Amino acid sequence: MLLIATNNQHKVSEFRRLLGDMPCRLVTPRDVGLELDVEEDGVTFAENAAKKARVFAAATGLLSLADDSGIEVDALDGRPGVYSARYGGPELSDEGRVHLMLRELVDVPVEQRGCRYVAVIAIAWPDGRLEQFEDACEGRVAFEPSGANGFGYDPVFYVPSEDATMAEISSEAKDRISHRGIAVRKAADSLRRAIADPNIARIDA
Repeated sequence: MLLIATNNQHKVSEFRRLLGDMPCRLVTPRDVGLELDVEEDGVTFAENAAKKARVFAAATGLLSLADDSGIEVDALDGRPGVYSARYGGPELSDEGRVHLMLRELVDVPVEQRGCRYVAVIAIAWPDGRLEQFEDACEGRVAFEPSGANGFGYDPVFYVPSEDATMAEISSEAKDRISHRGIAVRKAADSLRRAIADPNIARIDA
């Protein structure tokens, strides 16, 4: 088994697509009866991803995969970054965060609206071992939301190579170009080796 160490159901759906060819059963905290929220108090994506993966691996005894990801906007000096999911306060929805960003960028011209999605994938073993993989997807912040796919900032994350926002392209296209998709592909060989480890197999038994 491989534990997808997140309670975010949008991320669970993406990981199930991205990891669908892994030779193991993919489970979530809900599947194993675990209710656990990990405080994301790191100052980098890598710190948060590592903490989540290690905490879930220790709590379940399972090989665990976690990510931390977010959007960095040049005109906002890299904000919201690691605070992407908490941008504007916990009371805001994804839509509310998108509109807050657009208000902050209302007078910023197109050539200064560069941004990137960043993702760090952490794989943690129950014995404390850890591996991490990182990637980014460059884009720019659109002037208004467009598209109904995806989640988070996808409706305003315009990808020049696709001439569309992340929310306008198919799931397959997003998996091919996205920060999370590329980072998972970087992690694939390590995951397969870990899954083949007989010690991991005994944990799954």
